[in-house]
Amino acid sequence: MVKILLVYHSQTGHTEKMAEAVYEGAIAIEGTRVLMKKAGDATSEDVLWADGIAIGSPENFGYMSGMIKDFFDRTFYAVEKKVFRKPYVIFVSADNDGMGALRAIERVAAGYRFKKVYEPVIAKGELTLEDLAKCRELGGVIAAGCRLGIF
Repeated sequence: MVKILLVYHSQTGHTEKMAEAVYEGAIAIEGTRVLMKKAGDATSEDVLWADGIAIGSPENFGYMSGMIKDFFDRTFYAVEKKVFRKPYVIFVSADNDGMGALRAIERVAAGYRFKKVYEPVIAKGELTLEDLAKCRELGGVIAAGCRLGIF
């Protein structure tokens, strides 16, 4: 059984819709269990449980959401040195270009020593069917890669 932690924050509902699409893509891979949690509810135990992590954030003031930052702050020391090269992917809902949020998440993930395994999905403005398809692909890739031992 492959275990994926999908942690996200959403205020407008866009990132939540993206998270649902990532979830759909991941569970489409046989033998995958996905634990989908809002950032405020996710714990260090969830991080340790997971074989791979999908992180979703809106872009707030050119940065990741405060709740995603809070998730990182609350879990870091409990998982430090226990998650070396754990695979992760990112999805961002942005009104601007999403790059500030992406860079911030990548910077923190580097501190955890996670391993980025696929190009992030950045949805700019209103969500499109193409954005959601990319999110489903993102979920499928992390689940399949973990299942096959590629990551």
